[in-house]
Amino acid sequence: MDNSATNAAINAVTNAATNAAAAVRTSVFDNLDWFVIILFGLGMIATIWYSMRKKNESGKDYFLSGRDANWLQIGSSIFSSNIGSEHLVGLAGAGFVTGMAMAHWEMHGWIILVLGWVFVPLYDRMKIFTMPEFLELRFSRGSRNVLSLLTMASLVLTKIAATIYAGDVVIRTLLNIDSVNIFGHQVDVFWAIALGLAFTTGLYTIFGGMRVIMYTAVLQAPVLIFGSVCILYMGLHVLGHGSLVDGWHATLAAVGANVHLVRSIKDPDYPWLAVLPASAIIGFWYWCTDQYIVQRVLAGKNQQESRRGTILAGFFKLTPVFIFLVPGMIAFALTQTPSAGFATSGDAAYTSLVAQILPHGLRGMVACGMIVALMASLGSKFNASATLFTMDFYREWYPNASGRTEVIVGRIATAVIVFVGICWVLVIKALHSNLYNYLQNVQGYLSPAIAVLFAAGVFWKRATAPAALWSFVVGMLGGFAKLAADLVMRNDSEGVIKLKEQLYHGTINLDQYNAAIAPIKAKFGLLFDFWNIHQWYYCEGLFVVTAALMIIISIMTKAPDPKTIKYTWYGATPEEKAATRASWNGMDVVLSLIVVGAIVTFYIKFW
Repeated sequence: MDNSATNAAINAVTNAATNAAAAVRTSVFDNLDWFVIILFGLGMIATIWYSMRKKNESGKDYFLSGRDANWLQIGSSIFSSNIGSEHLVGLAGAGFVTGMAMAHWEMHGWIILVLGWVFVPLYDRMKIFTMPEFLELRFSRGSRNVLSLLTMASLVLTKIAATIYAGDVVIRTLLNIDSVNIFGHQVDVFWAIALGLAFTTGLYTIFGGMRVIMYTAVLQAPVLIFGSVCILYMGLHVLGHGSLVDGWHATLAAVGANVHLVRSIKDPDYPWLAVLPASAIIGFWYWCTDQYIVQRVLAGKNQQESRRGTILAGFFKLTPVFIFLVPGMIAFALTQTPSAGFATSGDAAYTSLVAQILPHGLRGMVACGMIVALMASLGSKFNASATLFTMDFYREWYPNASGRTEVIVGRIATAVIVFVGICWVLVIKALHSNLYNYLQNVQGYLSPAIAVLFAAGVFWKRATAPAALWSFVVGMLGGFAKLAADLVMRNDSEGVIKLKEQLYHGTINLDQYNAAIAPIKAKFGLLFDFWNIHQWYYCEGLFVVTAALMIIISIMTKAPDPKTIKYTWYGATPEEKAATRASWNGMDVVLSLIVVGAIVTFYIKFW
């Protein structure tokens, strides 16, 4: 999902606290809703208790659930971990404002299948704990260290902070309060929500590790999907005056041309030539190489369970467009229908649907789905960060440490990460919202280099360690350079973006546009031209440059040791190939083709 959807989430997050409160002024919950919430909470406690009956005796137990996870746990955990702030706050808001434009990042079920069919056999026979560990085996220790540090920084400074911050927005809006009374003092509700969410999730993650995340995901995923389907159903029902078909037609009529996925190449925001390749590059990095996601398949008891988990996740990944983005479109249609009496902004579209159209009881259910989505996403990030520190650094420093020591270190690392995440949210909360927005772009700017590194490492036997390290470093520097330009331009960027949109829609001409941006160009010079490169074109260009460096330097340097071939796609022994072939059957193929067929049908329908 994922960088573009995250950007939309951040835009939504930074404004929803003020906009949503204006849209919802009545009490959202009644006793029935609270009963449902309490009942679900008891179910969560029971699930956590059950999952923690088996003790964590080693790093394999704590970080990979003892490598005994089944397909249901893997698929549910992948989906639950993926659904975070960018979906609950941002995706519906994106649907409200831009229609189907963001759907490209959601229809990535086919890339999850690539993880299952292509990468699972490789990762399984290597028995690795982390993605950086693969880079050390295939290339060098230096590549491993760089990726591990970058991934931990990205998790703590962007993903964890975004989820905690979004939790504040969601819960604040649902409860319709801005402060709470603690010992006679009015305190911003952010403290109670952020600390409560991080502490609760951190507590069971610290003591339960990956196993508790996998078990709770089985409960969380269906609740999230069911609650969101209720939103979709009730939205269409209200809009169509009882007819779902009429509601859908009314939605299409309201959003107009925004129902199309593929936009003109001149579109300032979503040109198809930028969107299609860049979303695939970012998707490959996210689904096939990011520790946060791949750790779930590493926990599988065998290739068959891991692959089938990705197939299940592929089916799950077909739903966000319909349970988050389409409800945003429905919310827009409702605002265009005076008789509906529905009021919201794009930022608060999803939460306003919960508060204004759902009957009591279902409101509590959907609220549970929203909260558990944030908790599942947050817990996965805590555990992934602790895994990287413990297995990539601590085990290198202390190779003879016992399994029990690894568990203790993992728990301490998780606790520290929870604390740092909360502290960083407080820093971000005090800064300009645009700065927070640009911090999220690091994912899109740094993913091309990581994607090249893994693609070359897996599929090209001639790729060398020096080429990997140098192309990786150059790719990282290129990403940080663009991020730095975004930060410098943050105060002027919004005005330029609006001018581009006016130029595209014909409300101003080219001469007027050039005259308006002339002072900004004069102020920043070449920096303006660099910043002005579309972020997804830049992603594609950085991917090409990094790949070219990988190829050129590999050819110019000594061929890698033949022993490293076993860490590529071509290195499986006959016995390993036979084991992989025995791990799948015709039903796995048919189910995978159904996922691909659904995605193709979706593109044909909404092209």
